[in-house]
Amino acid sequence: MGPLEGVKVIEVAGIGPGPFAAMMLADMGADVIRVDRTANAMGGDPASPPADTLNRGRRSIAVDLKSPEGIAVLLDLVATADALVEGFRPGVAERLGFGPDVCAARNPKLVYGRMTGWGQDGPYAHTAGHDINYIALAGVLAHLGRAGEQPTPPINLVGDFGGGGMLMAFGIVCALLEAQRSGRGQVVDAAMVDGAATLMSMMWAFQAMGIWSEERGTNMLDTGAHFYDTYECSDGGYVSIGSIEPQFYAELVRLTGLDGADAAGGEPLPHQMDKARWDEMRERLAAIFRTRTRDEWCAVMEGTDVCFAPVLTMSEALEHPHNVERGTFMEVAGIPQPAPAPRFSRTPGTVQRPPAHVGQHTDEVLSDWLGADAARIAELRNGGAIAG
Repeated sequence: MGPLEGVKVIEVAGIGPGPFAAMMLADMGADVIRVDRTANAMGGDPASPPADTLNRGRRSIAVDLKSPEGIAVLLDLVATADALVEGFRPGVAERLGFGPDVCAARNPKLVYGRMTGWGQDGPYAHTAGHDINYIALAGVLAHLGRAGEQPTPPINLVGDFGGGGMLMAFGIVCALLEAQRSGRGQVVDAAMVDGAATLMSMMWAFQAMGIWSEERGTNMLDTGAHFYDTYECSDGGYVSIGSIEPQFYAELVRLTGLDGADAAGGEPLPHQMDKARWDEMRERLAAIFRTRTRDEWCAVMEGTDVCFAPVLTMSEALEHPHNVERGTFMEVAGIPQPAPAPRFSRTPGTVQRPPAHVGQHTDEVLSDWLGADAARIAELRNGGAIAG
């Protein structure tokens, strides 16, 4: 039912951003086949699926990609597919025998997605790395954290998933649309260093306008401003404040009582954008927020234009009334997880199936995609090209 229904995608098993991109495509209705390694095919009860939600929505086929017979199976699948996603270092897929040129010879319309950290070229291209390294080189990590403190990695959201997997999924869909017009596929080089840099576009604009300092933790959006920060409450919980616009800031002042305190004969409040006094105002707000619990502040500020929300853990987010009403989270095979996003009015995305055990659908996929009969499947299995 999703907007990508009818699109056939091969995901060569990897970690992190590649599976995330494949999950997004599957959530939107694509028929995504995950090609796992035969060595990882340990069996498993389909009634008790694995807990790795990144692998939801796909069928799994276990293929030995180090054997000519296994590569032949993959290339047969390529001949019937619309797109392929792989996350090896540059040159590895070519050495295994399913690089872009080989795949294009089998299927000229194939979109070939390459998910890496550094990209397919450049001095770092063949070196190991992780999210923290990619966002560091992209000019992102230096700007995450408070003034006077070391940079703080935002878990692996910016490189792996925002700048990596999400932009890979976007690139795949863009290339599929172009292929419908041209009849030709192409390679999508999705590098996390490029994607993370792209996510910083607004900060580059701010710097050009002269309103962004490279000194960490001193800007309006990086915890420099007292009106865009988190505050601890009396019970140890936290709330988030984002009162940027003057009318929203006025609400913050009113509901925290800052205006009343200064109306009693004290010094008038400084202007909201007086950066020299941001630290002073943060201390005053911090003292006020520590006088009530998080729930008490929710009672005061939810439903107002302060730009407010409680800071929730994953478990708490599941139960919040707003998320519950919208169905932001769902449960699949007993595992709570985010629901497919974004939403569509006519062709909503859905989780097609829970995560698969490695190789769970090998016979089914070979039959569905390639028309292989039982004798051919047995021949491939006996030869070691596919797992049992």
